[in-house]
Parts: sequence; structure tokens; C-alpha cells
Amino acid sequence: MQRLKTRSQFQAVLAGDTVARTAHFALHRVVLDHPAVYKTQSGSAQSTSQALFVLQETWVGAMVPKRWAKRAVTRNAIKRQIYNVCADAHTVLDLAAYVIRLRTAFDRRLFTSATSDALKTAVRLELQQLFAVQAAKSPIRVAHAGAAS
Repeated sequence: MQRLKTRSQFQAVLAGDTVARTAHFALHRVVLDHPAVYKTQSGSAQSTSQALFVLQETWVGAMVPKRWAKRAVTRNAIKRQIYNVCADAHTVLDLAAYVIRLRTAFDRRLFTSATSDALKTAVRLELQQLFAVQAAKSPIRVAHAGAAS
């Protein structure tokens, strides 16, 4: 599993479909055989096409905006949970690129500490629910080259 790093990678995935939603998260996906996974760079004389993704791997990115998680420690804790759940769910994920986006804030009255165990547990459970919804919608799985059996 690879992490999305560049703005163009995130934009390509966000231009794809929203495949699942929960109360706080949205899961965006683009299948990697899609033509949108290439960007064009204009050179002085020629235009070249460069691949945004290695097509044999699953790609994951996390978007946790300041609008929904004010404190950096909270944003980082949520991102850590996103990447940990994705690592656990790599066998459920299709060969595609995914972005998990926080779309609403967690209630600060329920989670007073920015990195409380209760918040981490709530985030983890909701992410597992998000992947369960996605798995139910996508019955066909592509075998990963690097996946352990």
C-alpha cells in the first residue's frame, strides 16, 4: 500500500466516485486503469505524459481539514487511525487509489481531549464501518501482487 503525496494525485482521486459515506467520513476512489491517472506535463517542444500511480499497488490518502479538526494533534491522530485501518483492510480494498476525507467534526463535548482513547476508538470504528460499506458495494476483489496470504 502506498500513500498519496502530491496535489495532482489527490485531485485525480477526488475527481473519481464517492463510494461510501458515514457520519464523519467519505471514501473517494478511482480505479487505476482509468485514463485520469495520468497527468500531462508541457515541455518546451513536446508534451509528455507521466503516470501518477504505480498500477500494481493500492494507494491511500487522508484529508483532515482544519475546518473539521481545529487542533493539529487531533488531525494527526485521525490521519494515523486512517492509515492504520487501511493497512488492516488492505485485503478488502480493490486495486485502486482511495482518499478518506473527514467531512464533519467530532463533537468536542464528547471528546474533550484532542487525542483521547475514546476519540481514537470512535474514529477506528467508523472507518471500519466505511470500509464495510465499500466492501459490500464492490464484490469483485483484485489480487494484490504484494499481499500476504
